[in-house]
Amino acid sequence: MDYTNAVIFIILAFCLGLVMIMYKDSIPPKLRRGMALTSIFLVLFAFFIIVYSLITLGSS
Repeated sequence: MDYTNAVIFIILAFCLGLVMIMYKDSIPPKLRRGMALTSIFLVLFAFFIIVYSLITLGSS
């Protein structure tokens, strides 16, 4: 199975989380809450993809 799209999504989700942490003071307050919730959801989904790919690693 090709995991290229999953790897790209995982990298981008963690980069978004890192950017949100690094620039939290410069983001306007109205946007901060929504972007934080979105990035948390994306990072959690990336963790789910990592765990799912590790569980199904040996299956064919």
